[in-house]
Amino acid sequence: MSMTSSSDGMGSADALFAHLQQVFESRKPANGGDPASSYVARLLAADKAPDAFLKKIGEEAAEVVMAAKDVQAGRKSTDALVYEVADLWFHTLVALAHVDRSGLDVVTELRRREGIGGLVEKASRPAG
Repeated sequence: MSMTSSSDGMGSADALFAHLQQVFESRKPANGGDPASSYVARLLAADKAPDAFLKKIGEEAAEVVMAAKDVQAGRKSTDALVYEVADLWFHTLVALAHVDRSGLDVVTELRRREGIGGLVEKASRPAG
């Protein structure tokens, strides 16, 4: 499956990330998002951010690990893993929106890394 196209009629990953970024921007309390009626606005509220979404990222990452182990052990279907990864991605996208970045930035970075061996890419990073 291509990162930029989908055979299920849902459109490209780029379009999805662009749409989600627009939604997240509209949910920011500074842009009128209401923490009383929007989960994203609640996560981005000045009195909660960044701790609210960082806590969720940690929780969701742990749930991804547990789901992957359960899939490997035959206790859960791969759908359970996909569900947990979606939760993790959602909350990391909220974190990106908090710093005015988006999933498109991550896709761009992944595209930049395409064709570069993982060990080579890691070795090229600055120390620290």
